[in-house]
Amino acid sequence: MLHWNSYGSATDRPPLLIAHGLFGSARNWNVIATRLSDTRQVVAVDMRNHGESFWSDDHSYEALAGDLAEVIGEIGGPADVLGHSMGGKAAMMLALTAPDTVRKLIVADIAPVTYGHSQMQYIEAMQAVDLSKATRRSDVREQLADLGVEPALQSFFTQSLDLGGKGWQMNLDALAAGMGPVVGFPEVEAAWDGPALFLSGALSDYVRPEHRPVIKRLFPNARFAKIPGTQHWLHAEKPRDFEAAVRVFLDS
Repeated sequence: MLHWNSYGSATDRPPLLIAHGLFGSARNWNVIATRLSDTRQVVAVDMRNHGESFWSDDHSYEALAGDLAEVIGEIGGPADVLGHSMGGKAAMMLALTAPDTVRKLIVADIAPVTYGHSQMQYIEAMQAVDLSKATRRSDVREQLADLGVEPALQSFFTQSLDLGGKGWQMNLDALAAGMGPVVGFPEVEAAWDGPALFLSGALSDYVRPEHRPVIKRLFPNARFAKIPGTQHWLHAEKPRDFEAAVRVFLDS
């Protein structure tokens, strides 16, 4: 079972489950989860191989979706499900393979397609950090800077750093081995006809016009919206605008 953080109390509204992206954790969503918990229970999970959740060699989207289904069964579903990036693909896979667990689906800046990029350079940078020489997070940020990692990602990555244990709270080996499936998406014959919002950054190229046909095939009731002035990390760049868009969709 995944580790998760719970916010607010159960109400007459469905719980909201939040699934973070690659290299993230539940704590990245603390502010948004807390604010959204004023009307419902919100649960933010640590995905497998991240945070305080278990490590596994299997990092397929089938497995990640199964993890989310278990959490929804534990908290009492169906649930509204919000996923960003890798978490968005896991949320889509959940809706397609366990449709009764999901009431509404919000996919943040990702499409059910295979991307041409890789995140291996960041895994290699984290693996190259000499944690034995680090006593503060700033020491690790300096090493990451020397390895060519941009400042915003330095801060993001070090949120998953266990300084006391001199290790990363990520199974970097499993994530590296599973990078192909992570940037891909499984072939699925099913479709999910529930309400789905594909919310993307207006400056991001992760959800392109050419992706819409496959999105509409898998999610025929999908709607599309963009948050102006944001890129892939739209929820961190403009959290209030992101929260407002989520509220409007969930309450409609």
